[in-house]
This record gives sequence, structure tokens and C-alpha cells, in this order.
Amino acid sequence: MAWAVEQGLSVFMVSWKSADASMSEVVWDDYIAAQVDAIDTVRELLDVPHVHTIGYCVAGTTLAATLAMLAARGEADKVRSVTFFTAQVDFELAGDLKMFVDESYLTLLQQLSAGGFLDGRYMAATFNSLRGRDLIWNYVVSNYLLGNDYPPFDLLYWNGDTTNLPAKWHRQYLVDLYRDNRMVIPNSLTVMGTPIDLKKIETPAYIQAGREDHIAPLASVWRLMDHLSGPKTFVLAGSGHIAGVVNPPAAGKYQYWTGDNQAATLDEFVAGAGETKGSWWPHWIGWISQQDDAKTAAKGARIPGEGAKKAIEDAPGRYVKQR
Repeated sequence: MAWAVEQGLSVFMVSWKSADASMSEVVWDDYIAAQVDAIDTVRELLDVPHVHTIGYCVAGTTLAATLAMLAARGEADKVRSVTFFTAQVDFELAGDLKMFVDESYLTLLQQLSAGGFLDGRYMAATFNSLRGRDLIWNYVVSNYLLGNDYPPFDLLYWNGDTTNLPAKWHRQYLVDLYRDNRMVIPNSLTVMGTPIDLKKIETPAYIQAGREDHIAPLASVWRLMDHLSGPKTFVLAGSGHIAGVVNPPAAGKYQYWTGDNQAATLDEFVAGAGETKGSWWPHWIGWISQQDDAKTAAKGARIPGEGAKKAIEDAPGRYVKQR
């Protein structure tokens, strides 16, 4: 997000906390309440009526639920725009991960989560198995058999930085969303006491998907276009779940495709899409400017440590460092 700051945006980030036994009772509502708290805190600190939000992967799914809840409560105007990075709300086409939601696997997860949380290494092994040739056997041959050193690659370091998950939340997520696909059934799920309906979300949305994403497949991310009611912009990025998102413009890597946002199907969008070399981030900053081009001089809370709430510690913060 350093690039976004360089473009003049004030950026606040919310970090996942790696779960331990103290989080055994944490459920989805707790994460949504935290998102609402973050939205309200930023609005108060900066004295602004609304914020622009971004949700990456699971946080994007959660953000969609947050927006649906705010809409149901008449508070949708707290959020001016929403950006989804490789996020899913409709899990019918969620890909190979759906193999891990039958009763036998759920029973195994319960056994592995006896301490109230699931060790993130189990989840990492699951994701790696989806691309075994690239993420497992490639290293067996190159490093173990041939004795080559691991190439320096910052994204793989990030990929290996696993996060533990609260057991109750994890099971709830797998059963309600991956298995039963209840998020797209109006009023099937209740969030913080409020039934949610994604069709009530009229917030302008920027939806980014990765062409080679094996965690949030392209066809699954596209379904956001079917379930949100506001204006939507769809962008298809080259590469996958991490590299397709973390692609700074200065690197000059990959490409992205834009097309007809009124296309009825993904195939129709792809058939008419135009390719642009490099990062999609400049396209996004242009979209953000279209949503709200008002600018305010950086002061007070826009400068870390200078607002009403004092800095606790230097970035990236203790949650990011905790294992």
C-alpha cells in the first residue's frame, strides 16, 4: 500500500491476528464488528463522512457481509466505495477447495483444532497441495534432490508466513459458505443480529481477480458481478492470488484486462476485454478518483502518531509479527 500513499491516499490497514487458545470463541460476527469499528474509527479520526474500503480474499468476503449489514441498517453511506481483491461471496464455483468440506474433513479439522484454533501450517499445506507441481514437487526436485539453494523471492516468504485460525470461525466459514453457499441466499445468514442480503449493496465496487488464482478462482470471483446492485468495475489481472495483487507499477510486470462491465457472463467479458501491460494499480487509482476527487491536506490523524489516538508501536505492529 506504499504506492497508494504516494498517490496521496491516507491508508489505514487492519491486520488479522494469528489465533491462539484465547480466541476459541471468536466467530464471524467478531470480525465483522471489527471492520465496522475500523470504519467508524477512521471516520471519527479524520472527521470525514465516509471511507473507501478494500478487502483481500477472506477479508473481502467479510467486507461484503459488513456492507450488506450496513445497508440493512440504513448506514451504507459510511462507505463511499469498496474494492475486492480476489474475494468470493458465491462459492458454487470455488474450485478444488470445495473438496475439503465433507463430513470426514470437518471431523478431522475438529480434531486438529482441539486447542480452540487451527495451526496455520495445516492450511498452508492445503493451499500448496492445490498446486503441488509448483509449490511442493518443484522444491523437492530443485532443493532436496539437486541441492540448489532457494531463490530469493519475497512473495514466497509472505506465502510461508502462516496464520492460525479460530476453530469456531473456521468451521462456520467452511460450512455456511463453502459447503452450503448461504451468503448468496437472501436473509439466510444473520450478522450481528441483522439478516443480510447482498443485493442491498449499492456501494460502487471495483472487483479484481487473478487469471491464475488457484485459491479464489476467476469464475468464482466474477460472481460478485451477479450479486451486487451498485455500479461495478471488473479487472482481470495477470498471475495469481498474491503476485496478481501485489504488483507495484514500478516493477513493470504482468498485465491486466478491462472490458464491458455490463457483460452478462465472464466469457462475454473476456471475449471483449482489452489487455494493458503492467500493473492494474494505476487503473484503480483512476477509479478511486472518479468516486471522490476531493483532497484534504495531510494533518493530524493523517500523520501516524499525530492524531487523537497515539501510535502504539511502529508498523507493521505486533499482530503481524506474532506466530
